[in-house]
Amino acid sequence: MAKAFGIVNFAGNHIAVEGMQEYRPVGAFSFLGRYRVIDFPISNMSNSGIDHIQVYIRRKPQSLTAHLGTGRHYNINSKSGNLQILYSGLGMNMSLYNNDIASYIENLEYIEQQLEEYVVIAPSYMIYTQDYNKLLNTHIESGADITLLYHSVDNAKEYFLNCYAVNLNKQKGVLSLEQNHGNTKNKNIFMDTYIMKKDLFIELIHKSRKTSSVYTLLDIVNASCEDLDIRGVSHRGYFAAISDFNSYYESNLSLTDIKTAQNLFVPDWPIYTKTNDSCPTQYFETGTAKNSVVSNGCLIEGEIDHSVIGRGCIIKKGAVVKNCIVLSDAYIGENVHVENQVIDKHAKITHAKELSASEDRPGYVRRNNTL
Repeated sequence: MAKAFGIVNFAGNHIAVEGMQEYRPVGAFSFLGRYRVIDFPISNMSNSGIDHIQVYIRRKPQSLTAHLGTGRHYNINSKSGNLQILYSGLGMNMSLYNNDIASYIENLEYIEQQLEEYVVIAPSYMIYTQDYNKLLNTHIESGADITLLYHSVDNAKEYFLNCYAVNLNKQKGVLSLEQNHGNTKNKNIFMDTYIMKKDLFIELIHKSRKTSSVYTLLDIVNASCEDLDIRGVSHRGYFAAISDFNSYYESNLSLTDIKTAQNLFVPDWPIYTKTNDSCPTQYFETGTAKNSVVSNGCLIEGEIDHSVIGRGCIIKKGAVVKNCIVLSDAYIGENVHVENQVIDKHAKITHAKELSASEDRPGYVRRNNTL
């Protein structure tokens, strides 16, 4: 699909994952043990034939930059394609002004240099699969100015509270975009995914900056609903938005169910990630795992139940890990019981023999902490 180039945008100010976001952007979050959240939008683009991709980063760039590298592991055409990492330095201490429009203006020359007629913009904090080639064809055939992707849910009262919803007319025309305040259970959650012509995109960037320094792309699109033909297209399949701490925890654990995972991982739509040459996980005589995802390079002497374990973790004899997300290289000592926790990278739990929280309010062990 040479008609479009791709943009992977950073999470806006409405997305706040307490604790973990202090160390890395949401796109760099470990997901299901072996992936990063940003692997999903980039893989969608690569699988759709998009081989010119721009990734925008505004805070804590180190971990994400190291993971992305040259982009070769995303199966991007090595001769004609490329993955560009672009940074936003404007207003670093004023997050209200350090938004996506500010990033696009700062890097406008790289957008203008793209030869493709269309642009596909996707978020770095949402997890789903989508053939953008089909979506682009739908957009072109409709004659719309902008096409937005949305997902219909029936649990909007409890979930997706930091996300935006799409208000549609009967012809799937977009009337407005509004934040989900949990007032009704049925909502069309906006997936922060846009398709439009590059020239229109550039026009909206300039229009947004003239209107207000705090305007985002979503704001200017919302303000343009009466003037432009903006259509909504419904998404089918697995969808998760890492919009707060609980959504990160719950989306990981939801994929320990094989039927749920099959809605996201399909044979003809691979999710690419940076490879790690580690040895297989070793299970000792006392080690067990059930209803869990365990990554490579672990040493398992204890019991794992309904959890996601990252690479290189050590779980000692007598330890019980239940309903937990354990990130890479964490250490769970002998006879330690942890339940309903997110345990960040390189954390060690040895002296605290019991660490538990409720399922609706999981606990968090900070990176490099020793308990």
